[in-house]
Amino acid sequence: MRLLRRRPNPSAPSGPGTVLAQAVGVRVRLGGREVLRGVDVEAQAGEVLALVGPNGAGKSTLLAALAGDLVAVDGVVRIHGRPAAEWSAAELALRRAVLPQAASLSFPFAVEDVVRMGRAPHRSSAAEDDLAVAGAMEAAEVSAFAGRSFSALSGGERARVALARVLAQRAPLLLLDEPTAALDLRHQELVLRVCRERAGEGDAVVVVLHDLGLAAAYAHRVAILCAGRVVADGAPAEVFGERLLSDVYEQPVEVLPHPRTGALLVTPKRNL
Repeated sequence: MRLLRRRPNPSAPSGPGTVLAQAVGVRVRLGGREVLRGVDVEAQAGEVLALVGPNGAGKSTLLAALAGDLVAVDGVVRIHGRPAAEWSAAELALRRAVLPQAASLSFPFAVEDVVRMGRAPHRSSAAEDDLAVAGAMEAAEVSAFAGRSFSALSGGERARVALARVLAQRAPLLLLDEPTAALDLRHQELVLRVCRERAGEGDAVVVVLHDLGLAAAYAHRVAILCAGRVVADGAPAEVFGERLLSDVYEQPVEVLPHPRTGALLVTPKRNL
């Protein structure tokens, strides 16, 4: 698997540790309910940040806020150092790419055409677009059905095509909402390897995950959300404690070293 390098954007900050998205004291209300309650979090170039927590904790809402798609009632979201509201939609599309939970289209577009939609924000040559699309489809392992109708694909195949569209956009900030939810074991690993590779090339990747084992294995940093607040933020080895996770998920959790590699394993405690 090989991802073609993104053409540098001279207007975007760069370098490991550069903050590409930041929420400061962010509060969001939806349907009369306060979903985020004074959240502080930042996504840095060169890292994968996993947002984890139980259902209803505010993970997807925080991702949408970091994308500039939700307006906070208090606090500020900055994208590439500027308040999100100061960017136009076209400017945002060059700086961040968003993968929502569900991928649906009303018309029977071919897979390659769907991936090519990720190139819409760019004023690049056809040759550059072709290279970006081909590299994204290869990375997501969807090249084999480039000519098939998107509407005829399985749920997992659609999820990978949607990921390829985001990769083709080649924005330096990737925001992915549960990208592994519909995928089999092989492709879950594939998606997280792609996230690490993009981070290795200097991008910032924020990914919502339910699988704590995947977060422990692939994230450089984890933010644990509970009831609209970030209750812990740090490297997986620092924040994945049995007591904290058990309290947050209201389910006994074990955190163990892998018997061969010593890597962190997170699993529900079962009395079977």
